[in-house]
Order: sequence, then C-alpha cells, then structure tokens
Amino acid sequence: MFSIATYTSRLHIILIKHSVLLWFRMGLREMGREFIEIFDGWAEDYDQTVAGIDPEYREVFRNYDEILQEVTMQSKGNVLEFGVGTGNLTKKLLQAGHDVIGIEPSQAMRKIFEKKIPETIVLDGDFLQYPELNIPIQTIVSTYAFHHLTDAEKEVAVKKFTTLLEKNDRVVFADTMFESVAAKQKVIDEAERNGYTTLVEDLKREYYPTTDTIEKIFKDKNFSITFKQMNDFVWLIIAIKNG
Repeated sequence: MFSIATYTSRLHIILIKHSVLLWFRMGLREMGREFIEIFDGWAEDYDQTVAGIDPEYREVFRNYDEILQEVTMQSKGNVLEFGVGTGNLTKKLLQAGHDVIGIEPSQAMRKIFEKKIPETIVLDGDFLQYPELNIPIQTIVSTYAFHHLTDAEKEVAVKKFTTLLEKNDRVVFADTMFESVAAKQKVIDEAERNGYTTLVEDLKREYYPTTDTIEKIFKDKNFSITFKQMNDFVWLIIAIKNG
C-alpha cells in the first residue's frame, strides 16, 4: 500500500536529487568554465589570431602588443595573472622583473604556455577557484578574459581580490567592454553587415560588460578605478584598492 509517509519520503529524495543537480549546474556556471572547449580548440591558432590574421578579430586585437605593454607598465610587485593563455603577457611581466603566478583553466593553453615559458609554473584554475597562494600579491592582471564571467560572477571575483590585496595594491585588466548597451549593439550590427558571423556569435554569447557596470563593481568593493580605451573593443582598467 502506498502510504503518505512513503510518498513524503520519495518526494524528499526527489527534492534532494534536484537540489544536488541544481547545485552542480550552478557550480559549473560559477566556475566560469563554460567556454573551455572553445579555448582548447583555439589554443593552436591563438597567437595567429592576436597577430591580426583573422579579419573578424583584427580590430579586437589591434594594438595587441601595446595593450600587453601597458598592462605590464601599470603592474607592480608580485603579479597574479588570470587567464594566461599562451603566455604572451606573462613573458612581458617576467622580462620587466616581476614574479608571476599564472592561472589558466584550459589544458591546451597550459601546454602551449609550458612550451613557451618552461621556467614558469601555470596553475589550473579560474577567477573564482584557484589554489592557495604562498606569496603576497601586489597586482592582479588579466587580458581578454574577465568577460567570461557573468556580471554577478565578476562581483564575486572582485570580492575575492580584496582578500588578496592590501591598501594601494591594484587590479590591471584589459578586456572587451562597451560604454553602453546601445554601443555594444551598434558593434554587433556592424559585424553582421560585414558578415562576421563568428564575431557576432561571440559578442552575443559571452558576458561583455559596460564600463558603468565594471566601475560599479569595483567601486562597491572600495576600489578607485580609471579607464583608458585601447581600440574599438578593448579598455584598460586600473583599479586601486583604497583600504
């Protein structure tokens, strides 16, 4: 006989399973790793893309070397780099005399990094989950990566940054962002007119923020922030921890 107690017990189990599944899915999303397969597939051609060979991404990576150099110039002390990719920024940071801890979720990217810079260890991790660090950090850097996080995840990441940095330490990011939602749509419309289907899909799929959103996220966590536009897509941000 099917009793109320049995029904309640089975319902309880179903709810637990649903909660675990929901937690698991949320955990995957919170990790910000939903694009790893894309980057694993892109790893071999990444350096060619940033060199401007792909016309769809030529403007995205215009002034690429200058962007990396600017991030390097604005860095100080020990550096934590998120999304090291194939190591292009890391090389500049090392050449400038910084000690660098690299974090990269893509195994394919890490393999290329290790071939290019075998003397430097890159750790498996992302903006939200990474191994415990054994040295103090004065600068957190990243290029072309922060947009993989939703705006809510960006807030969580910046909150974690506050636990790594002391007063007057900094975050130096270069990433695609837009002055407004309308400005982003204008870029999408132009890409569609040019037949840049891959770029259009990219702009619609990823979580490219507005500058106002980024400013609010950092200011809410007690950072002072400045912006500098580097090309039609990329902005440099320098966020100084106030206390």
